[in-house]
Amino acid sequence: MISWRKHYKRGLIAIGLLLSTSASIYAQGDAKNGEKLFKADCAACHALDKQLVGPALGGVVDRLKTEQNLDTDWLHKWIKDNKSLRASGDKYANEVFEKFNQTEMLAFPNLTDQEIDDILEYTTNPPAPEPVATAAGEGTVAANSVTALEAQKMQSMNSKIILLSLLSIGGLLVWLLLKLKQLVKLQQADELTGLNASKAVSFADMYRKYHYVGKGILVVLGVFAAYGLWNMLMWVGVYKGYKPEQPIYFSHKIHAGENKIDCQLCHSSAKYGKVSEIPSMNVCMNCHKTISEYNGAYMEPGKDKAFYDGEIQKIYAATGWDPSSQQYTGKTQPVEWTRIHNMPDFVYFNHAQHVVAGEQAIISSHNAKNPTAKVDVVCKACHGQVDTMNVVHMANDFTMGWCIECHRTTEIDMNNGYNKEYFKNLHDKLKKQYGSGAKITVDAIGGLECGKCHY
Repeated sequence: MISWRKHYKRGLIAIGLLLSTSASIYAQGDAKNGEKLFKADCAACHALDKQLVGPALGGVVDRLKTEQNLDTDWLHKWIKDNKSLRASGDKYANEVFEKFNQTEMLAFPNLTDQEIDDILEYTTNPPAPEPVATAAGEGTVAANSVTALEAQKMQSMNSKIILLSLLSIGGLLVWLLLKLKQLVKLQQADELTGLNASKAVSFADMYRKYHYVGKGILVVLGVFAAYGLWNMLMWVGVYKGYKPEQPIYFSHKIHAGENKIDCQLCHSSAKYGKVSEIPSMNVCMNCHKTISEYNGAYMEPGKDKAFYDGEIQKIYAATGWDPSSQQYTGKTQPVEWTRIHNMPDFVYFNHAQHVVAGEQAIISSHNAKNPTAKVDVVCKACHGQVDTMNVVHMANDFTMGWCIECHRTTEIDMNNGYNKEYFKNLHDKLKKQYGSGAKITVDAIGGLECGKCHY
């Protein structure tokens, strides 16, 4: 009886140790820290719930234990140096390598055992997602739309002035025609009745007495009409505030604002090319090949996760990418983007010249003129605070006067390496002409010459 009790107690102790050992697989890691490490080191190739470049890692600890009878020690070896593990002849390591098209996983020897345990804990027991922020930055976006609204109000007011002037002139001309018609009828009659005679005389007297007033009114109305017409013509082709819908929704606030993606990562020719091109879909796929759903904290008002995920699927359809097989199908659908900024054919504008030679000068000039809306990159000086725009709109007039005003107020950066190298003699000449401490603006180096911008 005593012997049976002794074995029973030993059995309970063994079972308890076994359970505590297996449970420690899940309890020894910090899931929140594991989530940070996973997003930093693993999310480019792995997701918890679906295959990307590599397999889905949700529940990988249990899956390996059940299917391959492998414990966390194997995962530690695989994560730290999977190449050495394969070279040792490990059967399952080589099977995984072959299954995923011999795509070699990066080694992470810098990760400690505790950090790997944190990642594995996250794959086993991921923490609940934090509440999604909504309407973040809504006020900033609204503030950036003020200028567009002001431009629309100005154009509306100009149109009303033109319309009222033209209606007034038209009404006056109609009245004069009617009176002239009456006079013609009176002259054609053989005899004038007493009433008609008095009308003819009274109108003639009134015309002789007030014809200067009538002509003055016509001149004033003509001036108003001419001003309104001229002002309207000057705004032809000016689309400040223009914000078209695009075939694939792209939020610059999410990409450039929330995720801090540099403008020139996508618009690579803006710095060294004449034109800042529309990025190809291959540029989008550099990131979205592994980012198949939106998990960001920011949500634009009226949009949800399903909306953003659907737009990512449009990228896949356009490029012919099959996320399930992680391969291109070859069936592409060209995207017809709507261009927002487009200089007229008779205007020469070189992005590289402004971004390379004029970068600091343009930023300094803009910030001096707009102390409450300073910019940190040269792109924003012309295109506005793009990193706060959910939908990009034309932020400035981009008229000839707008460019000339900038050339007249922007000081040349004499210390710019590009300027120093290629325009040293010109700078020396300008220093002699204006004095070494004088403010030399762009117009001093030909910034107002017609041939600089027009062929």
